[in-house]
Amino acid sequence: MTRFGYKASAEQFAPRELLDFSVLAEQVGLDSVAVSDHFQPWRHKTGHAPNSLVWLGALAQATERVQMLTSVLTPTMRYHPSIVAQSFGTLGCLAPGRVILGVGTGEAMNETPATAAEWPGAKERRLRMAEAIELIRELWRGDRVTFEGDYYKTDRATIYDKPEQQVPIYVAASGPLAAKLVGRVGDGFITTSGKKPELYAELLENVQAGADAAGRDATAIERTIEIKVSYDRDADYALKACEWWAALALTPDEKSGIEDPIEMERLADAHADRAHTRFIVTADPQEAAEKIWWYVDQGFQHLVFHGPGGDQKRFLEQFSADVLPLLRARAG
Repeated sequence: MTRFGYKASAEQFAPRELLDFSVLAEQVGLDSVAVSDHFQPWRHKTGHAPNSLVWLGALAQATERVQMLTSVLTPTMRYHPSIVAQSFGTLGCLAPGRVILGVGTGEAMNETPATAAEWPGAKERRLRMAEAIELIRELWRGDRVTFEGDYYKTDRATIYDKPEQQVPIYVAASGPLAAKLVGRVGDGFITTSGKKPELYAELLENVQAGADAAGRDATAIERTIEIKVSYDRDADYALKACEWWAALALTPDEKSGIEDPIEMERLADAHADRAHTRFIVTADPQEAAEKIWWYVDQGFQHLVFHGPGGDQKRFLEQFSADVLPLLRARAG
């Protein structure tokens, strides 16, 4: 089954405003709301960074139907895995069957300023995440958990409020080794659109390989993708709306290790002419639907739409009226 969701961009909007947009997303017929979890935003002057754990509690009460997920939270540095387990246990009690914990290895701009800790290399970040997932699940399964890992420890720890239905853990990956980890331990897979087409085949192959190595059924791992789409009936508006998100078009080398929103903003503005390259930019509903459906053809099942503009009400209303019905029709 193909599902369609809304990306609540906590880097761009204040908490109440973001909540109003997400309630509207449910009203216009979307199936899920995915929220980013940033300690610091991409932009110092116009950015925001509401705490996702607090915000999701408000979303649980403000909505009735949509599934809620983090896309993504890092459970390894500024959050200890035991606190993540407690928080998502509580959310699962507040909104039974509607909560997904989406995790990733993180970014320096979120973890380093909050902790003053040295930013680990890619291998250590993956190992930390795998261990964090193991500990979170142990805490959800057991009582008085004493855990002795390489990075995390607990001493007779108990999560006292656990949902009857365990919260799924989706794992983000943008590279082959992280994708294999998804296959080994993830209930779902999260990635983002707008990169080289061949990357998606490689990632999905590695999810399959990781699942095979662990003796798991890869078809049970839901494949989720954030699709960056700037759809508007005004083509010029759709193009200009991308500029706030120019940081997404920076190369990994350009933004690697940057921990200061002021510096990230400076780099993004210097390359604003690239901003649109990560987005599907169009005023044509059929073109939008065709380009979005390419990801379904690759094997993705849960599509979360990230509209870049400052007027999210405009995006949600136009997208749900013009593009979403075409996607629903194709999905059957």
